[in-house]
Amino acid sequence: KLISVALVCLLLTAIWPQDVASKSMHVSSSRCCFSFAKKRISQKTIQCYRDTSSTCPYKAVIFKLKGGRESCALKTPGWVQGYLEKIKPCLLVR
Repeated sequence: KLISVALVCLLLTAIWPQDVASKSMHVSSSRCCFSFAKKRISQKTIQCYRDTSSTCPYKAVIFKLKGGRESCALKTPGWVQGYLEKIKPCLLVR
C-alpha cells in the first residue's frame, strides 16, 4: 500500500501543470530571470512583486502585471528601487 501511495504521488508530481509564470516571456519556471525589462514599466500596471531565488545568477525582481503577465527587472535601476518601496510583495499561493 505504501508503494502505491508513493507511485500516485510521483505520477501527480510529473503531470502537475506548470505555474502561470512559465508561460511568460520573461520569467522562467525556475524563478530566475534571464531577460529583463529594457525600459521603465508603468507603475499603474504592476499589482505586486517578488524577488527571484537567491540561487539565480542575477539579482532581480518579478513584477506581476495586470492581466496575469509577469516581467523581470534588475534590482539596480533607481526606478526599480523606488517601486519596491511603494508596491507590496505578492503573497505566495501554492
